Amino acid sequence: MSRSRRTAVSAVLTALACLLVPFGTLAVWAVHGLGHTGRYVTTVAPLASEPAVRDAVADTVGDDLAQASGMDRDLVRDAVRSFTGTPAFRAAWDAANTAAHTAVLRALRTDDERAATLDLASVTAPLRDRLAADHVPFADRFPVEHREVVLVPPDELPALRKGYHVLDIASYWLPAAAVLFAVTGIAVAACRRRALTATALGTALGGAFLALAVAIGRHLTLTDLPDPSHRAVTAAVYDTLTSPLRTTSWLLLTLGLTTAATTWLTTHVPLRRPHPPTPPIPTAPPPEPTRVHA
Repeated sequence: MSRSRRTAVSAVLTALACLLVPFGTLAVWAVHGLGHTGRYVTTVAPLASEPAVRDAVADTVGDDLAQASGMDRDLVRDAVRSFTGTPAFRAAWDAANTAAHTAVLRALRTDDERAATLDLASVTAPLRDRLAADHVPFADRFPVEHREVVLVPPDELPALRKGYHVLDIASYWLPAAAVLFAVTGIAVAACRRRALTATALGTALGGAFLALAVAIGRHLTLTDLPDPSHRAVTAAVYDTLTSPLRTTSWLLLTLGLTTAATTWLTTHVPLRRPHPPTPPIPTAPPPEPTRVHA
């Protein structure tokens, strides 16, 4: 293969590898981050301490309880808001997210045509047990009702299943293809050092593109929300869920720029080599004394 053809093939493979970096990262985040129950619950656990989330829970739950009990709405809201600062609320938050995520994931991975639902008893029962363990008065009388809440309607499941299946495949093949293209592009390049620099810069560009996409997605998500309270809650949820993406984008950017700078420095900055020691100048042997013959 001629030198020009090797350069062209290397350029195409490098471009493909760098193009797949942000899309592969998104697929891995969606399937192995959001699609994993344990990681998802761990990611959203800090939201239980967010003021905007606590206020939203207090307003929503407080209004429902006030309407059901006939008590003063502001009084009930204050009581619920106070409860959101307790360990029992954080335990209930984790239990609710675990149950909801498990139900949605089961609906996406099976062919069940029924809607993805959440049984409130799976949340209220652990909450009652936690309150009883904390010796809260009348906690054992806390009602546990088996009430189904629809999380995903049945008419939306086919499209969501197809999307999840595509992401599941992409989460494995896109990163593998990116690595394969990058390694092959460097291997066939006429100048491998230049190909390595181009791959590093492309990786950094992919990280920057990913960070920009996350920022644009945040702006578009919040723009369509007219209610300021909903906007604050949505911003907190969006920032929490996309935190791994932002971290990964900065890692890609830093790694790419560092590798490119290192390659450039080793090419253009000559290394100072120590001069070999100067051999000693041989000195002439002293003249032998002249013998005087008698």
